[in-house]
Amino acid sequence: MLIEILAAGSTAPQNAFGFWEAMQQGGVIAWSVLAILTIMSVSSFYILFSKLFEQNKVMKQGQAMRTSFWRAGTLKEGAAKLDKNSAYRQIVDDAIKADSDHAKLTDPVEAHDWLHGSIERSQDLIKSKLATGLPWLATVGATSPFIGLFGTVIGIYRALIKIGIAGQASIDAVAGPVGEALIMTALGLGVAVPAVLAYNWLQGRNKRIAEQLSAFSNDVLGYMASDGGVKPIAPAAAAAAAKPAAPAAKK
Repeated sequence: MLIEILAAGSTAPQNAFGFWEAMQQGGVIAWSVLAILTIMSVSSFYILFSKLFEQNKVMKQGQAMRTSFWRAGTLKEGAAKLDKNSAYRQIVDDAIKADSDHAKLTDPVEAHDWLHGSIERSQDLIKSKLATGLPWLATVGATSPFIGLFGTVIGIYRALIKIGIAGQASIDAVAGPVGEALIMTALGLGVAVPAVLAYNWLQGRNKRIAEQLSAFSNDVLGYMASDGGVKPIAPAAAAAAAKPAAPAAKK
Protein backbone atom coordinates (compact mmCIF):
# COMPACT_ATOMS: atom_id res chain seq x y z
CA MET A 1 0.00 0.00 0.00
CA LEU A 2 2.78 2.39 0.95
CA ILE A 3 4.64 1.56 -2.24
CA GLU A 4 1.59 2.33 -4.36
CA ILE A 5 1.10 5.70 -2.64
CA LEU A 6 4.77 6.63 -3.17
CA ALA A 7 4.62 5.54 -6.80
CA ALA A 8 1.50 7.62 -7.39
CA GLY A 9 3.07 10.66 -5.74
CA SER A 10 6.28 10.41 -7.75
CA THR A 11 4.43 10.41 -11.07
CA ALA A 12 3.84 14.03 -12.15
CA PRO A 13 0.59 14.71 -14.01
CA GLN A 14 1.02 15.46 -17.69
CA ASN A 15 0.18 18.99 -18.84
CA ALA A 16 -2.29 18.73 -21.68
CA PHE A 17 -2.49 22.50 -22.12
CA GLY A 18 1.14 23.45 -22.79
CA PHE A 19 2.51 25.60 -25.60
CA TRP A 20 2.91 22.83 -28.19
CA GLU A 21 -0.42 21.30 -27.28
CA ALA A 22 -2.15 24.64 -27.74
CA MET A 23 -0.40 25.19 -31.09
CA GLN A 24 -1.43 21.74 -32.30
CA GLN A 25 -5.02 22.50 -31.46
CA GLY A 26 -4.76 25.79 -33.34
CA GLY A 27 -4.00 24.05 -36.59
CA VAL A 28 -2.75 25.72 -39.75
CA ILE A 29 -3.70 29.27 -38.72
CA ALA A 30 -1.81 29.11 -35.42
CA TRP A 31 1.31 27.67 -37.05
CA SER A 32 1.13 30.25 -39.84
CA VAL A 33 0.92 33.11 -37.36
CA LEU A 34 3.83 31.63 -35.40
CA ALA A 35 5.91 31.31 -38.57
CA ILE A 36 5.23 34.90 -39.63
CA LEU A 37 6.09 36.28 -36.19
CA THR A 38 9.26 34.19 -36.08
CA ILE A 39 10.39 35.55 -39.45
CA MET A 40 9.66 39.09 -38.27
CA SER A 41 11.59 38.59 -35.04
CA VAL A 42 14.66 37.02 -36.68
CA SER A 43 14.80 39.70 -39.39
CA SER A 44 14.43 42.46 -36.78
CA PHE A 45 17.41 41.22 -34.77
CA TYR A 46 19.43 40.77 -37.96
CA ILE A 47 18.78 44.39 -38.93
CA LEU A 48 19.57 45.54 -35.39
CA PHE A 49 23.02 43.92 -35.28
CA SER A 50 23.92 44.76 -38.89
CA LYS A 51 22.98 48.43 -38.40
CA LEU A 52 24.93 48.57 -35.15
CA PHE A 53 27.98 47.25 -37.01
CA GLU A 54 27.61 49.93 -39.72
CA GLN A 55 27.06 52.72 -37.20
CA ASN A 56 30.05 51.73 -35.08
CA LYS A 57 32.16 51.64 -38.23
CA VAL A 58 31.16 55.19 -39.20
CA MET A 59 31.72 56.42 -35.63
CA LYS A 60 35.24 54.97 -35.64
CA GLN A 61 35.83 56.65 -39.00
CA GLY A 62 34.77 59.94 -37.42
CA GLN A 63 37.29 59.48 -34.61
CA ALA A 64 40.04 58.74 -37.12
CA MET A 65 39.08 61.84 -39.11
CA ARG A 66 39.21 64.12 -36.07
CA THR A 67 42.68 62.91 -35.08
CA SER A 68 44.40 63.05 -38.48
CA PHE A 69 42.47 64.79 -41.24
CA TRP A 70 42.87 68.47 -40.40
CA ARG A 71 46.57 68.07 -39.65
CA ALA A 72 47.21 67.62 -43.37
CA GLY A 73 48.19 70.53 -45.57
CA THR A 74 45.54 69.98 -48.25
CA LEU A 75 42.25 68.15 -48.63
CA LYS A 76 43.85 65.52 -50.85
CA GLU A 77 46.53 64.81 -48.27
CA GLY A 78 43.89 64.60 -45.56
CA ALA A 79 41.74 62.25 -47.64
CA ALA A 80 44.74 60.00 -48.21
CA LYS A 81 45.02 59.52 -44.44
CA LEU A 82 41.44 58.24 -44.20
CA ASP A 83 40.26 54.73 -44.94
CA LYS A 84 39.35 54.11 -48.57
CA ASN A 85 35.77 53.17 -47.65
CA SER A 86 35.37 55.92 -45.06
CA ALA A 87 32.17 57.96 -45.21
CA TYR A 88 34.19 61.08 -44.48
CA ARG A 89 36.57 60.37 -47.32
CA GLN A 90 33.59 59.99 -49.65
CA ILE A 91 32.47 63.51 -48.74
CA VAL A 92 35.96 64.92 -49.34
CA ASP A 93 36.42 63.08 -52.64
CA ASP A 94 33.03 64.26 -53.88
CA ALA A 95 33.85 67.81 -52.84
CA ILE A 96 37.19 67.76 -54.66
CA LYS A 97 35.56 66.31 -57.77
CA ALA A 98 32.79 68.93 -57.65
CA ASP A 99 35.39 71.68 -57.39
CA SER A 100 37.19 70.41 -60.47
CA ASP A 101 33.92 69.91 -62.38
CA HIS A 102 32.76 73.45 -61.69
CA ALA A 103 35.18 74.83 -64.25
CA LYS A 104 33.62 72.59 -66.91
CA LEU A 105 30.13 74.04 -66.50
CA THR A 106 28.89 76.08 -69.46
CA ASP A 107 26.12 77.85 -67.54
CA PRO A 108 27.17 80.30 -64.83
CA VAL A 109 26.64 78.62 -61.45
CA GLU A 110 27.86 80.02 -58.16
CA ALA A 111 30.79 77.94 -56.94
CA HIS A 112 29.50 77.92 -53.38
CA ASP A 113 26.07 76.66 -54.42
CA TRP A 114 27.60 74.01 -56.65
CA LEU A 115 29.91 72.74 -53.91
CA HIS A 116 27.20 72.89 -51.28
CA GLY A 117 24.81 70.85 -53.42
CA SER A 118 27.45 68.24 -54.24
CA ILE A 119 28.53 67.82 -50.62
CA GLU A 120 24.94 67.66 -49.42
CA ARG A 121 24.13 65.02 -52.02
CA SER A 122 27.09 62.92 -50.88
CA GLN A 123 26.00 63.32 -47.27
CA ASP A 124 22.43 62.28 -48.10
CA LEU A 125 23.68 59.09 -49.79
CA ILE A 126 25.52 58.10 -46.62
CA LYS A 127 22.51 58.81 -44.40
CA SER A 128 20.25 56.91 -46.79
CA LYS A 129 22.52 53.85 -46.57
CA LEU A 130 22.52 54.00 -42.77
CA ALA A 131 18.72 54.21 -42.75
CA THR A 132 18.16 51.07 -44.83
CA GLY A 133 16.30 48.43 -42.87
CA LEU A 134 14.83 50.84 -40.34
CA PRO A 135 11.46 51.06 -42.15
CA TRP A 136 11.18 47.29 -41.76
CA LEU A 137 11.69 47.64 -37.99
CA ALA A 138 8.93 50.24 -37.91
CA THR A 139 6.69 47.93 -39.94
CA VAL A 140 7.32 45.00 -37.59
CA GLY A 141 6.67 47.14 -34.54
CA ALA A 142 3.39 48.42 -35.98
CA THR A 143 1.98 45.21 -37.49
CA SER A 144 3.15 42.29 -35.34
CA PRO A 145 0.69 43.04 -32.48
CA PHE A 146 -2.16 42.90 -34.99
CA ILE A 147 -0.88 39.63 -36.44
CA GLY A 148 -0.83 38.21 -32.92
CA LEU A 149 -4.29 39.66 -32.36
CA PHE A 150 -5.49 37.84 -35.46
CA GLY A 151 -4.37 34.56 -33.92
CA THR A 152 -6.06 35.61 -30.68
CA VAL A 153 -9.36 36.26 -32.42
CA ILE A 154 -9.23 32.89 -34.18
CA GLY A 155 -8.47 31.13 -30.88
CA ILE A 156 -11.37 32.79 -29.10
CA TYR A 157 -13.65 31.99 -32.04
CA ARG A 158 -12.67 28.33 -31.82
CA ALA A 159 -13.33 28.39 -28.06
CA LEU A 160 -16.82 29.78 -28.62
CA ILE A 161 -17.52 27.08 -31.22
CA LYS A 162 -16.49 24.38 -28.72
CA ILE A 163 -18.69 25.93 -26.06
CA GLY A 164 -21.63 25.94 -28.47
CA ILE A 165 -21.07 22.32 -29.45
CA ALA A 166 -20.60 21.11 -25.87
CA GLY A 167 -23.52 23.17 -24.59
CA GLN A 168 -21.53 24.30 -21.54
CA ALA A 169 -18.31 26.22 -20.85
CA SER A 170 -16.18 23.42 -19.40
CA ILE A 171 -12.46 23.90 -18.81
CA ASP A 172 -11.62 20.98 -21.06
CA ALA A 173 -13.48 22.54 -23.97
CA VAL A 174 -12.06 26.07 -23.83
CA ALA A 175 -8.63 25.72 -22.18
CA GLY A 176 -6.84 24.82 -25.41
CA PRO A 177 -8.29 27.53 -27.70
CA VAL A 178 -8.06 30.22 -25.02
CA GLY A 179 -4.47 29.23 -24.26
CA GLU A 180 -3.67 29.45 -27.95
CA ALA A 181 -5.29 32.89 -28.10
CA LEU A 182 -3.22 34.20 -25.18
CA ILE A 183 -0.04 32.75 -26.66
CA MET A 184 -0.65 34.58 -29.95
CA THR A 185 -1.11 37.88 -28.11
CA ALA A 186 2.09 37.38 -26.12
CA LEU A 187 4.07 36.44 -29.23
CA GLY A 188 2.85 39.51 -31.11
CA LEU A 189 3.90 41.81 -28.27
CA GLY A 190 7.19 39.95 -27.84
CA VAL A 191 8.07 40.68 -31.46
CA ALA A 192 6.80 44.27 -31.52
CA VAL A 193 8.47 45.66 -28.40
CA PRO A 194 12.11 44.82 -29.35
CA ALA A 195 11.51 46.09 -32.89
CA VAL A 196 10.20 49.45 -31.66
CA LEU A 197 13.02 49.82 -29.14
CA ALA A 198 15.62 48.95 -31.79
CA TYR A 199 14.08 51.40 -34.26
CA ASN A 200 14.14 54.32 -31.83
CA TRP A 201 17.67 53.53 -30.64
CA LEU A 202 19.10 53.21 -34.15
CA GLN A 203 17.30 56.37 -35.24
CA GLY A 204 18.89 58.29 -32.38
CA ARG A 205 22.36 57.02 -33.28
CA ASN A 206 21.79 57.88 -36.95
CA LYS A 207 20.83 61.39 -35.90
CA ARG A 208 24.11 61.84 -34.01
CA ILE A 209 26.08 60.51 -36.98
CA ALA A 210 24.20 62.87 -39.32
CA GLU A 211 25.10 65.81 -37.08
CA GLN A 212 28.78 64.85 -37.20
CA LEU A 213 28.68 64.45 -40.99
CA SER A 214 26.94 67.81 -41.36
CA ALA A 215 29.54 69.55 -39.20
CA PHE A 216 32.37 67.98 -41.19
CA SER A 217 30.71 68.93 -44.49
CA ASN A 218 30.43 72.55 -43.35
CA ASP A 219 34.10 72.56 -42.38
CA VAL A 220 35.09 71.17 -45.79
CA LEU A 221 32.90 73.71 -47.56
CA GLY A 222 34.36 76.57 -45.53
CA TYR A 223 37.89 75.37 -46.23
CA MET A 224 37.28 75.21 -49.98
CA ALA A 225 35.36 78.48 -50.14
CA SER A 226 38.20 80.31 -48.37
CA ASP A 227 41.05 78.61 -50.27
CA GLY A 228 42.26 77.03 -47.07
CA GLY A 229 41.91 80.14 -44.94
CA VAL A 230 39.15 78.70 -42.74
CA LYS A 231 40.37 75.49 -41.17
CA PRO A 232 39.25 73.76 -37.96
CA ILE A 233 41.88 73.29 -35.30
CA ALA A 234 43.05 69.70 -34.95
CA PRO A 235 42.29 68.16 -31.52
CA ALA A 236 45.99 67.86 -30.59
CA ALA A 237 46.67 71.47 -31.55
CA ALA A 238 43.56 72.64 -29.71
CA ALA A 239 44.64 70.77 -26.57
CA ALA A 240 48.11 72.29 -26.78
CA ALA A 241 46.66 75.78 -27.23
CA ALA A 242 44.33 75.34 -24.25
CA LYS A 243 47.16 74.12 -21.98
CA PRO A 244 48.46 76.96 -19.80
CA ALA A 245 52.01 78.00 -20.42
CA ALA A 246 54.59 76.96 -17.86
CA PRO A 247 55.70 79.78 -15.55
CA ALA A 248 59.07 81.27 -16.35
CA ALA A 249 61.91 80.13 -14.12
CA LYS A 250 63.10 82.67 -11.59
CA LYS A 251 66.67 83.81 -11.92
